[in-house]
Amino acid sequence: MANIPIWPGSSSFHPGDTPFGFYDKDPAFEKDADKVCTFVTRRLGYPLVEIELQAINIYAAFEEAVTVYGNELYAYKIRENYLTLEGAPSSIEIEESIVTPNLGRIIDYSEQYGAEAGTGGNVPWRKMAVPLTHSIQDYDLDALAAQNGFTQSNDIEIMRVFYENPRPPSATFMNSYDGFGFGLGGAVAAGIDGVGGLGGFGYGGGYLMMPLNYDLAIIQQIEMNDTVRLSNYSFEMHDNVLRVFPVPANDNYNVSVSGSGDCGNMWVEFMLKSERASKSIVEAYDKIKMVSGVPYKNPKYEDINSVGRSWIFEFTLAICKEMLGYVRGKYETIPIPNAEITLNQADLIAAAREEKEALLASLRGFFDETSREKLLERRTMESNFVMEELDRVPRVIYIG
Repeated sequence: MANIPIWPGSSSFHPGDTPFGFYDKDPAFEKDADKVCTFVTRRLGYPLVEIELQAINIYAAFEEAVTVYGNELYAYKIRENYLTLEGAPSSIEIEESIVTPNLGRIIDYSEQYGAEAGTGGNVPWRKMAVPLTHSIQDYDLDALAAQNGFTQSNDIEIMRVFYENPRPPSATFMNSYDGFGFGLGGAVAAGIDGVGGLGGFGYGGGYLMMPLNYDLAIIQQIEMNDTVRLSNYSFEMHDNVLRVFPVPANDNYNVSVSGSGDCGNMWVEFMLKSERASKSIVEAYDKIKMVSGVPYKNPKYEDINSVGRSWIFEFTLAICKEMLGYVRGKYETIPIPNAEITLNQADLIAAAREEKEALLASLRGFFDETSREKLLERRTMESNFVMEELDRVPRVIYIG
């Protein structure tokens, strides 16, 4: 086997000496590379013992330590800000950006609840008439939807069923819609309350202003009135088959009008399952779609402060200690005249692994303690402590 030289006591870094060259052109990295070699070898016992490593081994460990530090830092930043980052342009230089949290993605997530409740959202509700026919109690809404152009099988999901029938003149002229608030229509109220809503609670011409809770109660009353008093039917739904109670029949109230059945119409509002599914998946070729797509790059070594560099030096030492342990493990003992020397391979590897785990745990703990949640908790505690301290200050009563 060739006689490969080991650590000679000094080194001289040149770009290209590291495996990946991530930081070779960073002046601060070049400046620290040889200092790290001296630090590591002296911590391992040089010059009292020989160190079976070359400078390029230590450079590789140094590069790895910087990369691990950056990975841990950026993983923490992704966890902290991913709700804001998801959907952002993937071309941003995120290392140079300050990420301000916003409710955008939370609102996007909550739109599904608005769609289900019928108060908005990202999936529209469709409306379809169900013509009621004399003596027919069951109505297949899937078949009816197909007749109305919704051809995909079993695609509708019924959200609301209600009844609307032709309203008699008495309901048109004698109700609370006209702007007077007393259930009297315009023709009657004009002679009683004055013209244009004067004396009433109308369209802005009235001189008497009622509390807003009154208007809200009136709106609820009107909607409940239409739901209860103007509906002649109840229903039940099974597998998009609408069963109407009682069985529709012609009478003086349910008159046939154009576009309806001979017993009037019921109406259904529904969503299309295909539209709901399509809204769940949005193509975004140039957007951040997953944590692995957040465009963090390797850190700039020159931007890492002394706290971070200290961690990197210690992690480099742990890597080199593990590397040296594996090198020395090639031969457990070395024969010398009249004796054998036992190498410390097992001790080096065990110590290196413990140190690496401890360093990673301390770094992650530090990042967690500086998270937005922890900082806000600490500020709240500080505020409470200040208030407790102020409560101990005597309150002097001043008599002037």
